[in-house]
Amino acid sequence: MLITGASRGIGAATALLAAAEGYDVAVNYARDARAAEAVVDACQAVGSDAFAVCADVSDEAAVVEMFDRVVERHGAIDVLVNNAGILHQQMRFDEMSTARWRELLEVNVIGAFTCAREAVLRMSTRYGGHGGAIVNVSSAAAYIGSPGEYVDYAASKAAIDTLTLGLGKEVAAEGVRVNAVRPGVIHTDFHASGGEPGRVARVAPSVPMLRGGQPEEVAATILWLASPAASYITATIVNCSGGR
Repeated sequence: MLITGASRGIGAATALLAAAEGYDVAVNYARDARAAEAVVDACQAVGSDAFAVCADVSDEAAVVEMFDRVVERHGAIDVLVNNAGILHQQMRFDEMSTARWRELLEVNVIGAFTCAREAVLRMSTRYGGHGGAIVNVSSAAAYIGSPGEYVDYAASKAAIDTLTLGLGKEVAAEGVRVNAVRPGVIHTDFHASGGEPGRVARVAPSVPMLRGGQPEEVAATILWLASPAASYITATIVNCSGGR
C-alpha cells in the first residue's frame, strides 16, 4: 500500500492500521523526513516491510520515480491511498490570489490525478497488472463549500469526487476499483494550516454526533474500501463526517 502524505494525520493513521492488517507500506512524505521515519518505525514494529519515500506529488517526475521505487521493492502496488493535500489560511474567496490557487491545485488536484494515473498504469489488467484499489481522500468540504474559510480547498476536493466517479467507471473492467472517503472535521494538525488550530472544537457542535472524528476512524474506512470486503464497490464516495 502506497499512502501519499503519510507522515502525519489521516495518512499516518492509515499507514499504522494498514501495517497492523498485514500490508507492507510505502510512507510518502514531501518534507518532514523525521516524522515519516517515525511512522515507518511504528509500521515495522508490527512486522510490515515499511519504508519512507520522499516525493512532492505536484512534481510529476518525482511521482513517477516514487511509483517505480515501490514496484522495484515489492513487485507491484496493490493499493494507492491518495491522501496528500494542502490547506491555506482561511479567508474570503475574493481575497485569494491566483498564486494561492495554483499552488493548492497543483498538489490537491494535479498531484492526486498524477498519482491515480501512475497507479492505473501499474494495476490495470490493460497494462499487464493484476488489479488493485485506489482510495482517494476527499473532504466534506466538497459538498459544504467552506464559505468564508477556504472555498478553493473545497473546490479542489470536489474535483477529487469527480475523479473518483469517472475513473472508477473507466477502469472497473480492468480490475481496478476507485473509491473515496470524505472526512469531516477530524482531530489532526491540518487545521493549523488554515490558521485555526482549534477549529474542530468550534465546529463540533454543528456535527450531528456532536464531536470531531479521529484519524483512526477515517483510516478504518479507507482500509475497508481497499479490502476484499468492498470487492463490489467502485466509483463510490463514503462520508466519514459524523452525519454532517
